Amino acid sequence: MEVEGKMNNSSKNIFLIVILCLIVGSLVACGSVGVVKGIPVKTYKIPPADLALMEKQAKETNEEILQLTQVKQNNVFTEKRGIPEYIIGPGDVLALTYWMPYSSYSPAAGQQTQGTAEGFMQTSFNVTVRPDGKISYSFGDNIPVGGHTANEVREILLKEIQDYIRKPRLEVLVKEYKSKSALLFGRINNLQSTTGMTGPGKYPLKEKMTILDLIITAGGPITGIPQRSSLRADFNYGGNGDLRKVDLVRKGKKYTLNLYSALFGGDMSHNIIVDDGDMITVPEEPTFAKRVYVFGQVNSPGVFSLADANDLLMAISLTGGTTSVAVKTDVKIVREYVERRGEPLVLSVNLDEILKRGDMSQNIALKDGDLVYVPRMVIGDINEFIANISPLMNFLTLGSPAASFRDTWMKDPSRLMF
Repeated sequence: MEVEGKMNNSSKNIFLIVILCLIVGSLVACGSVGVVKGIPVKTYKIPPADLALMEKQAKETNEEILQLTQVKQNNVFTEKRGIPEYIIGPGDVLALTYWMPYSSYSPAAGQQTQGTAEGFMQTSFNVTVRPDGKISYSFGDNIPVGGHTANEVREILLKEIQDYIRKPRLEVLVKEYKSKSALLFGRINNLQSTTGMTGPGKYPLKEKMTILDLIITAGGPITGIPQRSSLRADFNYGGNGDLRKVDLVRKGKKYTLNLYSALFGGDMSHNIIVDDGDMITVPEEPTFAKRVYVFGQVNSPGVFSLADANDLLMAISLTGGTTSVAVKTDVKIVREYVERRGEPLVLSVNLDEILKRGDMSQNIALKDGDLVYVPRMVIGDINEFIANISPLMNFLTLGSPAASFRDTWMKDPSRLMF
């Protein structure tokens, strides 16, 4: 295990190349007689009931997210007269500053006093809100302040003291914000800063703030790391932050947000207002750009950018075409392997009908993560086919370590005897 963990980049690249070469002819065993042959691409359509359900769920989720971008109150703030104000809670430290005429002044324990030129005496207190939401100080005991704004606390304290001091003036400020926070994880810049913390961590919430505001305040997403166009040699390689798929977990429910549109397009429909207890993750941008995989009986199998291989013909042409032993009547496209948790959609394409008869209806557009496989024998049993390609798909799409691939494929050498 220690040797595997310390493989240098060159060794890893060689190992990956060997694996891909083995895969080129490895799936012929799937040509055993079976009854399930996949779905012909010409006839495949998403079932109307499934499509309607997907559209309904997407619409409901987007509407819920939109509402969370427009809230006027949550556990952190409330709007008073159109202005958001912080809601005080246990652990917060309040700075109370009174100004009173000299004639009303009577020193008390714990007071910090200072005279002013206008004939007023200034008295200051720093008090911490107790777990029960109350404070006590020289001018009052067990005063409930939790759940109120600073302005509301000011009114409460003025009523408490007006019987003792003539025409008092009072300022209430939150000096330390400790009662509310959000957790920020993932690919966030950890900057050298003298003004506050940056990078992933626990951030106190002080005001009305959107998720994008919080990410920028914390240092912003990591950017500037070049994407790799080939299989990555270092499995611990860290990439850029992906603002297109920011995860928010709130009260046990997960939302996936596109903040890229907010930052660069002005579309704030996913820029949710942060609430106490939120857990936000900026994931790593995929190390590869959007890509497709082409293996089997093609001249140069490999991984290609989706931008270059955007349909079946283009993908196969980038490999230099099919070999002389390719069965072009039964090309397979494996789709949504990750999304369907290892039970992918398998589409069948008759490449001969495209090339010889011009049936372009079968030249389907490819999607990110699609695997195109050109067999040497007709694939009869799709279940066996999926079972054989699963280690490869795990390796390519889920980032499985090389050792896992080796253990799965090489403990039984007969699996490579194709």
